[in-house]
Amino acid sequence: MGVRLLLAVGAGAVAAVPFGLLLLLVEGAWPPLLRLDAGAARRLHEVALEHPGWTATLRFLSDWLWDPATLRIAVALLTGWLLYRRAWRLAAWAATTAIGGALTGVLVKVVVERARPSLQDPVAQAPGYSFPSGHAMTATTSCAVLLLVLLPLVPRRWRGLCWAAAGISVVGVGFTRIALGVHWFSDVIGGWLLGGAVVVLTGWAFEAWRSDAGRPRTDVSEGLEPELTDEEPEPRAYGTESGSRDR
Repeated sequence: MGVRLLLAVGAGAVAAVPFGLLLLLVEGAWPPLLRLDAGAARRLHEVALEHPGWTATLRFLSDWLWDPATLRIAVALLTGWLLYRRAWRLAAWAATTAIGGALTGVLVKVVVERARPSLQDPVAQAPGYSFPSGHAMTATTSCAVLLLVLLPLVPRRWRGLCWAAAGISVVGVGFTRIALGVHWFSDVIGGWLLGGAVVVLTGWAFEAWRSDAGRPRTDVSEGLEPELTDEEPEPRAYGTESGSRDR
């Protein structure tokens, strides 16, 4: 078990390498990255000012449908359902991924202290620091949790659609944050990369947990725990058989 957990930590560290490289570029104010950030912010802000209806739609998606609070509530409800189903390992993984991702994102924001874009005539406002995007990171971890938990319950012919919906949601969240002028392009990339690293780390730890419990390895396309589709055994009515024999 210790070796498997060590491998899980190693997988998480490898997954975090791209984020670490991006962090170095952000902290070092690498000129090509700054130009990319500024150019994307300027062009999308011009579009937002010219199309108020489109901007209102983006605000609705960002502030309600894909808001971190909405996604965390969805994960919390899923965790509660897993506890009801007595899927203890899966519930622990879902909660750990969501909470660990949120705390990691806040910690990195405080350490980096990157200012948000300052645009003339802003179409939206957001508090706190900018890097990494909390919306993008929460979308990554939450969509991964919802997808990898519920996938076994979905017929195979619909699973591709589920993957596409999760991908569109994650990308869509990032786009809305840049288009509304509350995050730099690199903030969103950082949120995706850090959220992905958290999912890889907790996912590998979950697989180690399964292996230690004697469960077979799973393919990610099947979800983390295909056994979730197994029906719960009916409670046994003790004494019924003996009672019938007595009669």
